[in-house]
Amino acid sequence: MRGAPGGPRVLLRRLREVMAEPVSAQDRLDRIVVLIAANMVAEVCSVYVMRTDGTLELYATEGLKREAVHLTTMSSGEGLVGLIAREAEPLALSDAQVHPSYSYKPETGEEIYHAFLGVPILRAGNTLGVLVVQNKTHRVYHEEEIEALQITAMIIAEMIASGELQALARPGADIAIRRSFHQRGVALADGVGLGHVVLHEPRVVVKDLIAENIEGEVKRLDDAIAEMRADIDRLLERGDVAHHGEHRDVLETVRMFANDKGWIRRIREAVTTGLTAEAAVERIQSDTRAKILRQTDPYLRERLHDLEDLADRLLHVLAGAKRGAAREDLPDNAILVARSMGPAALLDYDRGRLRGLVLEEGGPSSHIAIVARALGIPAVSRVEGIAGLVEAGDAIIVDGGVGDVQIRPAPDIEAAYAEKARLRARRQEQYRSLRGIPAITRDGTAITLQLNAGLLVDMPNIVDTGASGIGLFRTELQFMVSERMPSTSEQQTLYQQVLIEAGGAPVTFRTLDIGGDKILPYMQAAEEENPALGWRAIRIGLDRPGLLRSQLRALLKASSGYHLRIMFPMVATVEEFLRAKSMVGREQAYLRKYGHPEPESVSLGVMVEVPSLLFQLDEIASHADFLSVGSNDLLQFLFAADRDNKQVSDRFDPLSAPALRALRAIADAAARHGCPVTLCGEIGGRPLEAMALIGIGYRAFSMTPASIGPVKAMLLELNVTELANTMSTLLGSSEKGSLRPALAAFAAAHGLPVQ
Repeated sequence: MRGAPGGPRVLLRRLREVMAEPVSAQDRLDRIVVLIAANMVAEVCSVYVMRTDGTLELYATEGLKREAVHLTTMSSGEGLVGLIAREAEPLALSDAQVHPSYSYKPETGEEIYHAFLGVPILRAGNTLGVLVVQNKTHRVYHEEEIEALQITAMIIAEMIASGELQALARPGADIAIRRSFHQRGVALADGVGLGHVVLHEPRVVVKDLIAENIEGEVKRLDDAIAEMRADIDRLLERGDVAHHGEHRDVLETVRMFANDKGWIRRIREAVTTGLTAEAAVERIQSDTRAKILRQTDPYLRERLHDLEDLADRLLHVLAGAKRGAAREDLPDNAILVARSMGPAALLDYDRGRLRGLVLEEGGPSSHIAIVARALGIPAVSRVEGIAGLVEAGDAIIVDGGVGDVQIRPAPDIEAAYAEKARLRARRQEQYRSLRGIPAITRDGTAITLQLNAGLLVDMPNIVDTGASGIGLFRTELQFMVSERMPSTSEQQTLYQQVLIEAGGAPVTFRTLDIGGDKILPYMQAAEEENPALGWRAIRIGLDRPGLLRSQLRALLKASSGYHLRIMFPMVATVEEFLRAKSMVGREQAYLRKYGHPEPESVSLGVMVEVPSLLFQLDEIASHADFLSVGSNDLLQFLFAADRDNKQVSDRFDPLSAPALRALRAIADAAARHGCPVTLCGEIGGRPLEAMALIGIGYRAFSMTPASIGPVKAMLLELNVTELANTMSTLLGSSEKGSLRPALAAFAAAHGLPVQ
């Protein structure tokens, strides 16, 4: 390093000695700034630490007036120090006083200094403070000096992150590493969870920053890079990418970055300055993250995920650690935080200790969302960068009702959410008291309330909620959580156990609804521009009859002595249903031919979720034994609005006249043909929407366990005759907007609990 009595390696060695000394936090920080100033031949070295309110506070200095320590503050963006904090970029100036952002604090006495070099103190890409050196002369700071100061800033970042400097903070001026903040995502599963962060893919905590043997560290790095590349190649060659929760194209991108010479070169250069291989990886990734987070280009921000995945893989190889949390060591009140996660991984965790789930990726219709709802775990997704914003053990609150996540909440916020959780628990207790009461309205109309399910863990909810059965059993979940295609006998075992645990209550099995966003880990996804409208569900079953016949045979064998109900998803034409129906007939003939016991009876139904069936309602209702309305898909197809797309998902209200007229047409056709109809989409589990659906003729619903109580509480107070008249008037009017306000007014006027 030019003009310095010792290079960065000498400085790092001395800093390591200081870090080991049994002194107070202030003494340690004071010694560090003296060492830096001497090593860089600077007249000033100062450390500014970010506070929770976003201001920067002078925590230590060599060269400025000592009385300014803990007195001088500035906002992020104020002056040169604030500019560095905001931009997360180094700034080197030969004459700081001519810079447009220059400002000085009189109490520091810094007006006599001209040359200025400042670097952000970064950790995981987040700015924790600013490290500055200054000189009286108009000198030029060289690249290696900037590099040395950035490396030194890493050590200070670890001091801040460890909480050591918190003891120096004045009341109400906590340092930023512990600051509270709020993020909003997409609600996946209702409920409120208070607990502490458990990272699904724990980061390697780099504690040893300073290398003792540079050549040895370079070799460790090169060996780890080679091993990481080989691991990625093996994953791609084996074709089991989806089992690890990653799409093949993502892993291909990671492999491309793993062979990027520029990325590797920067890490090697960081090692040669005196860092351990792990510290060098963390240093380069933190700098990269800080830069990309300040970009608006969505492509660059997406690439950040790939680079962080790559750095995480390399750190795990260097540390000899496995990727993935230790499921058996899950603490009490755990809130899982992950970039993404598959349903099988969630099922591996101890449900008794799990209080919530926060993800960066995944929509309300994803299988992880379905499993979270089945397990009763509050869950929120699409919380950008959450896995990099929290540390293991951080206090965190998840509100799965509205999609809010509170990280390191202040005491008053925590108290408010604790009270909300208590109120919710009391309300759920009130709902549980209704489970033995028949679901009959005030004027004597019986309403069937059933559950959506897909796993054996769902089955006890029949008794817990007082539901009358399972209106939708998603058979694909067994396939989603398996590492290979379940055999016919394995499927049969599951279906038999489901029927046994249902205790005689009816169960409606939906055949495999895969394809689109539901990709099996061991099946190659078809390349489609619009998977939601592509090769999925019954279309796959009819094109690959072996798959569907295997499932039908398993269902028929498992249902010996039971009434078997099967429904087919994504049916677009009557002809598709008739083809599927004939396959069931052939499998029944097979069982009779070889003397296998058969179900007592078989009912075959259709999932009404493709708008084309709205124009074949009389035909389909005359051929099917029952109908089930999949309102989630039906309404998104009806309005051409992806329910997982935040920009359009709330654009069209299911309580608008067009939606309700379409749903009424289904109920009317079913009534004309004496064909039972159940609504099993999400809207049936919301009290106000369920009220409207009862008003247009629906008498059976299937929903999540948590929805049974609120819907039953509403219908017990409902007069269906009055409601039907109101609905007829509303749907017969020329109302162009949503009917929600009018329906809410009806509920309020009749004292119906719909909130």
